[in-house]
Amino acid sequence: MKVIDLINDTNSQPFSFEVLPPLKGNGTGTLFRTIERLSEFKPRYINITTHRSEYVYKELGEGLMQRQRIRRRPGTIAIAASIQQRFGIPVVPHIVCSGNTREDLEYMLLDLQFLDISDLLVLRGDKAKDDPSFRPTGDGPAHATDLIEQINRFNEGFFFDGTPIKVPGDKFRFGVACYPEKHEEAPNLEADIAILKQKADMGAEYAVTQLFYDNEKYFQFVKRAREVGIDIPIIPGIKPLSKLSQMTVIPKTFHCDLPEPLYREFVKCKTDDEVRQLGVEWAIEQCRKLLAAGVPNLHFYTVNAVDGVCKIAKEIY
Repeated sequence: MKVIDLINDTNSQPFSFEVLPPLKGNGTGTLFRTIERLSEFKPRYINITTHRSEYVYKELGEGLMQRQRIRRRPGTIAIAASIQQRFGIPVVPHIVCSGNTREDLEYMLLDLQFLDISDLLVLRGDKAKDDPSFRPTGDGPAHATDLIEQINRFNEGFFFDGTPIKVPGDKFRFGVACYPEKHEEAPNLEADIAILKQKADMGAEYAVTQLFYDNEKYFQFVKRAREVGIDIPIIPGIKPLSKLSQMTVIPKTFHCDLPEPLYREFVKCKTDDEVRQLGVEWAIEQCRKLLAAGVPNLHFYTVNAVDGVCKIAKEIY
């Protein structure tokens, strides 16, 4: 069953979540225990993130430095296949422009076909840490829409260089990201919604939002999207607060506001435990209102928040 069919299935639990592949050398134990805990709530699907390679500098002595390319979280495709085989839950690996050439991406698509994984979340991805702005790798795509174009050509039976694919496999289906409080690089929300419209017109079957804490901003975003003709499901992304440091980190990193009522309670917290309790309570209320409004699904970001997500799910499902 395709992910879009699961999202539209009113008889299934409106629950999905995202996980990180384990750090290089750490094994899969912690990740699989997380999935085992969250499997209790019958997730429709699981997203698996991917992370670009980064460059580090190693001292060689006598003032010399060597630039090395490293990847701290390898294995998105392998982890996706392992989860699908072990748990029998549909998986949606992220496929990103960031750090990849067109040939890199083509081989990822081939590997995914060999593994019978045909649902993707298509993203541009983050810039490299040392770059002032996003730069493609080699001839790699610069925007998510460029990557969608490559996937569509692959679905039509052509490699990126125009060579026909002798034995085309199953076509890929995909979702995309969206930003209720606009992407940090967008000049305004209208321009950002226009990009989402372009992604939908190119075949995106649903969109998942960046995390947010103010439901009204989500509702207004959906309303404006519908007004310009975007009719795909727009799934709210939820992440409960878990640390005192997030008071400044979340607005800076994810470019979303903490609504005033939440902020007033946040500043009263003295420990991470108090923040976690507040985060669970806020998210439970947030999710109840979203479900009451008929959202197509709730998608949870679980990094550093697995305990909180479990508590929320027990209350709302």
